[in-house]
Amino acid sequence: MKNIIEISELHKIYAGGTHALQGIDLQVKEGEFLILLGLSGSGKSTLLRCLNRLIEPTSGRINIDGEDVISAKGIRLRKIRRRIGMIFQQFNLIKNLSALTNVLSGKLGYVSLWHALTFRQHKQDVQEAQQNLQRVGLNDFANNKIRNLSGGQQQRVAIARALMQNPKLILADEPVASLDPATADSVMKYLGELNKKDDITVICSLHFLSLARKYGSRVVALKNGKIVFDGIPTEIDEQKFKDIYGEEAEEVEIR
Repeated sequence: MKNIIEISELHKIYAGGTHALQGIDLQVKEGEFLILLGLSGSGKSTLLRCLNRLIEPTSGRINIDGEDVISAKGIRLRKIRRRIGMIFQQFNLIKNLSALTNVLSGKLGYVSLWHALTFRQHKQDVQEAQQNLQRVGLNDFANNKIRNLSGGQQQRVAIARALMQNPKLILADEPVASLDPATADSVMKYLGELNKKDDITVICSLHFLSLARKYGSRVVALKNGKIVFDGIPTEIDEQKFKDIYGEEAEEVEIR
């Protein structure tokens, strides 16, 4: 199976001097469900956001599906981003619009401004959005405003929005951090189904090792901007967990 992502010597130094990524080398194969673990500030979010250039890397190389991401500009960069779905911790939805309209916004990278302003007049787009809402169990909530949905429902809308891009890759930046344990597991289940049924590569940052073991095919742990573990979830024993999170850390189970 070929690599969909190839990263070499990736550095990110913020304006204040923080060296958030320190020479990251990483390859990700098509169809993997890769979990990023690490403390807050370890570099997980920076790495995810460098992959689609939401954050500009300082130096290094990122290749996604044969495209050089760092050198890409304009139309070429937009085309790369089209196939990369992004899911955020705080959902990044428009609260006063309906679930359906938010899902339709996932098509913005593919259509003209006029098409975007008249989305609801395009039956094929609406049908696709409804199908994606159905995939995450929200077909009965299409016309509900986002502000009236629970956190778990909002995150599932965000997943449906990402599906509108027909992505080859989904980047999920701590998608369950603000959710209760049962809801977190439910959201991860939908991401797991997309990975297995649609063969979408998923890179997801988490804090819970139990979820990493349940859904991840591979774990990469970061500490102070460097990779300190790369392997399968079951290889992380108590000592490796403390190496990643510190001697005082205790694992919290989500079942």
